[in-house]
Amino acid sequence: MFSWFERAIFRFRKKKYSAYSTCEPEESLPLTGDLTADLVSLRSLFSNSSDFIVRRLEVSGVRMAVLMCEGMINMEMLGKNVIHPITSHRLEREGDRQALLEWFRRGSLLAPDQQEVTETGDLFRFLMSGFAAILIEGEPRALMLGLQGYSFRSVAPPESEVNIRGAHEGFVEPIRINLTMIRRRVKSPKLCFELLSGGKKSKTDLCIVYMTDAALPRLVDEVRRRLKTADLDIILDSGYLTPFLEDDSGSLFPTVGVTERPDTLCAKINEGRIALLVDGTPYALILPWFFPENFQSLDDYCYRPLYAAFIRGLKYLSFLVTVLLPGIYVGAATFHPEILPPVLLYNIASAEDTTPFPLMLEAILIHLIYEIMREAGLRLPRAVGHAVSIVGALVIGDAAVTAGIIGSPMVMVVALTTVSSFVVPSLYESVTVLRFGFILLGGLFGFYGIGVGLFLLMMNICGQTPYGIPYTAPLSPFDSGEMRDVLLRMGWKRLGKRQLRVQRMVGSELMGEEKGGRME
Repeated sequence: MFSWFERAIFRFRKKKYSAYSTCEPEESLPLTGDLTADLVSLRSLFSNSSDFIVRRLEVSGVRMAVLMCEGMINMEMLGKNVIHPITSHRLEREGDRQALLEWFRRGSLLAPDQQEVTETGDLFRFLMSGFAAILIEGEPRALMLGLQGYSFRSVAPPESEVNIRGAHEGFVEPIRINLTMIRRRVKSPKLCFELLSGGKKSKTDLCIVYMTDAALPRLVDEVRRRLKTADLDIILDSGYLTPFLEDDSGSLFPTVGVTERPDTLCAKINEGRIALLVDGTPYALILPWFFPENFQSLDDYCYRPLYAAFIRGLKYLSFLVTVLLPGIYVGAATFHPEILPPVLLYNIASAEDTTPFPLMLEAILIHLIYEIMREAGLRLPRAVGHAVSIVGALVIGDAAVTAGIIGSPMVMVVALTTVSSFVVPSLYESVTVLRFGFILLGGLFGFYGIGVGLFLLMMNICGQTPYGIPYTAPLSPFDSGEMRDVLLRMGWKRLGKRQLRVQRMVGSELMGEEKGGRME
């Protein structure tokens, strides 16, 4: 019955959405070749926007116009590479527009990236991407010149994936700059960039990145198919596309990886994965993504193997502490006090004797207070946010213990849990929700509830197969050959002997499929 209601609501929402998200038909109008009529039509379609600039020219009797969006192109390049060569060019026959068009195509290099379009929709998309357009009287096409010159944030160290060794470069918002950083690291003709457009109104540039000798055509086709199902008007961030790229399996953990490091992306696509870049966001999506990869970082491959294995062990331990410690503490103090040492049990009992709330409610309350302070410190300006988070934690925590609202042992548990949650930042969203779930299970059913919850959690993790590959690979199904880079990290002398391919993992539905040359 519940599934029937869910499907009915989905059909209603889909019908309601489709009624309001129609694409404007005039965006596909062809150019007529009548310069005046085309300019009038373009101005009308552009809603007479003030940033739409038109400059009329005449070369040897041929009328033409240069179109651009203000602030999107480099005016110095436009003057030196376009306006000056055009105005100084002279045709052998006066008014020969075919000769002028041929000169544009073969006799000049006005811009490294030159395209021709015949429809207004394509023309608008290029204009708003930093291209200048040239319209010639009598020609039903526009010559697009790549003269991008808009302002953008300079390349800076990544903020969410900080490393000690290795490159300190992170992705930026313009997609072309990001493609350059990838190409500079992988100087191979097998590296393929496939540009797409997403969003009916935003026309956001998307780029599928993969290695033609590593990725399977079936996997690339599946990513293309899922992107086509993203029926959105505007795409402003890669997070808009994540739900369309994930499997509809109710996973509690992310099955689409996110990175802002070009070197991490290069390492992943060399394993046969697909990466997706979205113009306007400094983060790239990686498909498919597996659970053990959340505990890996670039520094692991720069350290010595023994220390790298120690760091990974700390990450797995921190994950378990973050998810289970509050629930275990509440369950032990409420239902199983016999397992606690007598001195610790006495301290907990004396601290909780002065608090008015049950232990489970106390744990939920203080974790909610922490999340409120974290959100406030995150959204405020950086200088104010740090002061709010630090002062709020000290003042509220000390005042709550002094007033007898919260016991001091619970504050210690929350502090340890909070610090541990930042050791694996990619799983912070998931572990925050799971932490509250295990507190409820521990407070209501004790260790038995925690055991059942842990069993269901393992079922959820092991039951995921993103793009036909087990989410827990190579832990389950177990693959001894690939375990050299999971819990432990072998040296590069052993890692380099066998190249990892995601389609060859044990349990993969793609196992046995061979790639056949360049993928179309």
